[in-house]
Amino acid sequence: MVFRSSRLVVPLTAAAAVALAGCGADGSDPNSPSMTAGTSGLQVEIANTINYGSVGTTATIDCANRKSLTIGGSNNTLTVTGTCDRVTIGGADNRVTFQEIDGGLNVVGLNNTVSYAAGDPKVDDTGSGNTIKKG
Repeated sequence: MVFRSSRLVVPLTAAAAVALAGCGADGSDPNSPSMTAGTSGLQVEIANTINYGSVGTTATIDCANRKSLTIGGSNNTLTVTGTCDRVTIGGADNRVTFQEIDGGLNVVGLNNTVSYAAGDPKVDDTGSGNTIKKG
């Protein structure tokens, strides 16, 4: 299965398709996976984790009350509202601004700029050329 938009072509692996189809796809389970794809990227939410990926987009993501977030892709400008629990950022040249991070912040990509206004996360920068600041 492939989701297409004017800026993004994302193949959905067979395992992911099975997971999405077999886990409350009728919407009856509030913890069932959900997925959106469009010009602002691909966002898949499974349980309490949001997985976001895109290239060259500007978007807002809502961590709500302590969801975890994984970001991949490059050249994105993202604003993250709510309070994130654990955050992992891969990819390159992303600019990500968080309202609050409580648990942990792991930046594994290259040349990402990350800022957060509130929270006291455990920060691990295992990438290269990343800038991480509170404020």
